[in-house]
Amino acid sequence: MDYSIVAQAYEDMEKTRKRLELLEILAELFRNTPVNVIERIIYLTQGKIKPDFFGIELGMSDKLVMKVLEKSTAMSKDKIMEEYKRTGDLGEVTRISLSNKVQTTLVRDKLTVERVYQTFEDIASTSGHGSVEIKIAHLAGLLSDCTPIEGKYIIRTLTGILRLGIADYTVLDALSVTYTNDKSNRKYLERAYNISSDLGRVARLVANKGLKGLEEINIVVGNPIRPMLAERLSSSQEIIKKVDGKMSLEYKLDGERLQIHVNNKQTEIFSRKLENITNYYPDVCAIMNEIEVKNMILEAEAVAIDKQTKSYLPFQELMHRRRKYNIEEAVKNYPISVNLFDIIYLDDQDLTDSSYEERRKILMKISKKNRRLEIIKNNITQDANEIDDFLEQAIEEGCEGLVIKDLQGNYRAGAREYLWIKLKREYKSEMADTLDLVIIGAMYGKGKRVNKYGALLLAVYDKKQDMFRSFCKVGTGFSDEQLHKIHQVLQKDIIKNKHVRVDSKMDMDVWFEPNIVLEISGSEITISPIHTANKDEVRKNFGLALRFPIFTGRIRDDKKPQDVTSTEEIMSEYGKQLKKISK
Repeated sequence: MDYSIVAQAYEDMEKTRKRLELLEILAELFRNTPVNVIERIIYLTQGKIKPDFFGIELGMSDKLVMKVLEKSTAMSKDKIMEEYKRTGDLGEVTRISLSNKVQTTLVRDKLTVERVYQTFEDIASTSGHGSVEIKIAHLAGLLSDCTPIEGKYIIRTLTGILRLGIADYTVLDALSVTYTNDKSNRKYLERAYNISSDLGRVARLVANKGLKGLEEINIVVGNPIRPMLAERLSSSQEIIKKVDGKMSLEYKLDGERLQIHVNNKQTEIFSRKLENITNYYPDVCAIMNEIEVKNMILEAEAVAIDKQTKSYLPFQELMHRRRKYNIEEAVKNYPISVNLFDIIYLDDQDLTDSSYEERRKILMKISKKNRRLEIIKNNITQDANEIDDFLEQAIEEGCEGLVIKDLQGNYRAGAREYLWIKLKREYKSEMADTLDLVIIGAMYGKGKRVNKYGALLLAVYDKKQDMFRSFCKVGTGFSDEQLHKIHQVLQKDIIKNKHVRVDSKMDMDVWFEPNIVLEISGSEITISPIHTANKDEVRKNFGLALRFPIFTGRIRDDKKPQDVTSTEEIMSEYGKQLKKISK
């Protein structure tokens, strides 16, 4: 398949601001793709060559790409840097440099998707002595046969900033339309994706065998499952109304969620974002490898603890383990408690259709096989007063709050439903919970914040429309160090115009690819003529906004943009506020 077809589709996607047009362009690309190539097209469209849990990085720095451009085109090093500063996009710099390049060969080989993909694999697998020169040679070989548009998207893919405005849900919609002729079939593809976390494989099977092919996708130890998520409520009375029957009240710990896969005494650990983080937890691996099972998939919360008192420490303490070197030292200096809370798979048996009550009993048996394992503390009840009492107990012991689970609920991979409910203590002057919001834009600061971002525009996620809608502008709660760090990490996400999946009436100095998630607190939710979250749902031409937003100091590296607080949650929280006022 000619790569030019892919590059032109990407160019068309970048130009449109309409989601339906985006979907149609993507579906047309899939129609033009041979079924034996569709898996690679999906990965390339996601800006990768394998699913995230493979841990493969293309590893082309901006500096290295500039070196290749200087070598492969007529553009000087100074001119390349000048254009990069002007556009902030090495893909665009590549397009310009290739447009100015004098053709030195009589015949230029057509680039195929297969060749581009193979070259990306070669670049990703190259390491060690002399690897830089080899990577340069691989990329220079591609650029020598590129058209300007092809070069633009090859470089964008290699540097991790494809900027197509496409979420996984849009890809699933396009696959449903292309291969089943019915967008409503997305639910079957989505379920397959939720238990495999491999969109390329889902595409290959549905393209070759239709919906029947998805039956081949089952849980595999070593392939992470997209985690089940909790909804939020703010009172025990609301929870009693929502959950029919007895429920398990469990401590909500301020740690890192681990998905632990054990297969024949070999352990792999994945984060909430499905990244392989095994290297950061050798102590957890050692514990798991001692358990006498054939295979299993567990979920746990790793919490930093004080060496002497064994009391819980804040989430930030765990980040000391996120290092490439001296992991043993970090493990020694920052001990953790491993708190099991679910089991999804055991000895070749899928447990996702079992009730939570049954899974918890199995989990208790597993924990007895190693005294260093703990199960998150719980209490079984259906009484509102007991929920309130247990919440106070959890807060006193250093927890964030509770997670309440329906004892009869099954495990719904990738779903956020009321089978699991988060509950945190209500404060008189603030909302019942913090919010996770994604950065979509920024205004430059003044005074001591000159040359830095003075305020960040944040958004919530509209699941139904697959859009990020503006919700507040935050400029308080940041230390100088945090401001500097956020400014640095946002540089790779800068885009020319407002993102195609962003809905905002406000003008920003800078727009970003929705990527970085912040934890935000605030006083209340109010109607707003400026922000677009839940627009027209309360009052015509008005949206909802967060009043007095403050950054809590926590960057949610463990969350993807689609995992942020949803418009449905915002509407629910606003409704609770109105009920309080009317009392």
